[in-house]
Amino acid sequence: MSMSRVKILNIGRKRFNEALSIQSTISRTILDALKCGNEDRVENTLILVEHSPVYTVGLRSKQYTPDLVAKLSKVGAEFIVTDRGGLITFHGYGQLVAYPVLYLGSFGNKSIKWYIHRLEDTVIEMAKNIIKDKSVQISTICEYPGVWIDKERKLAAIGVNCRRYVTTHGVSINCNTDLSYFEHIIPCGIEGKKVTSFTSELQRNFTIEESIPFFLEAFKNTFKCNYV
Repeated sequence: MSMSRVKILNIGRKRFNEALSIQSTISRTILDALKCGNEDRVENTLILVEHSPVYTVGLRSKQYTPDLVAKLSKVGAEFIVTDRGGLITFHGYGQLVAYPVLYLGSFGNKSIKWYIHRLEDTVIEMAKNIIKDKSVQISTICEYPGVWIDKERKLAAIGVNCRRYVTTHGVSINCNTDLSYFEHIIPCGIEGKKVTSFTSELQRNFTIEESIPFFLEAFKNTFKCNYV
């Protein structure tokens, strides 16, 4: 099987709904191509973005009451219900968010579990190349999607949607994020765990711009693709 081609689309700083609209347009284009039997015309796309402060929740949103939404709005962040999996999380400045809009058939495996594990593998490879201290454990926790430091501090959150094997949403990685925003929620509904960032782990400022080459290299290796 030849290596798949993936287009990189770095859209810079955008509000969540702006990026969601771009994802939806690309997803529809891929689905239309597949519907017409034109799999060779599918344009798999990796969107990179930094969001202004926003709390998002997945499909299980009933527990988030109007009182909680009003409380979070006072923090200076939007609150948006989405069609991804997972519970509440935060996106904001200093966080690299990657939205792969992919037809999984292009990569030889249509399993959503396979896809989520590949996203985790991507961040693990990326993080190991940034945090070179071998005493630090960078891994997953089987019951919680995402990537963790020493199984206690969450570095990256994952929440995806998959429609007819075409993915949207994706992974958010804390670079030099203001972690105080996470103190107002139970991130991803997981009690007793902390959230971390590359800046916290390295004890120096680590920016999105620094992180992108590491992420792109790891994504290419994990998904065995070439970039357009």
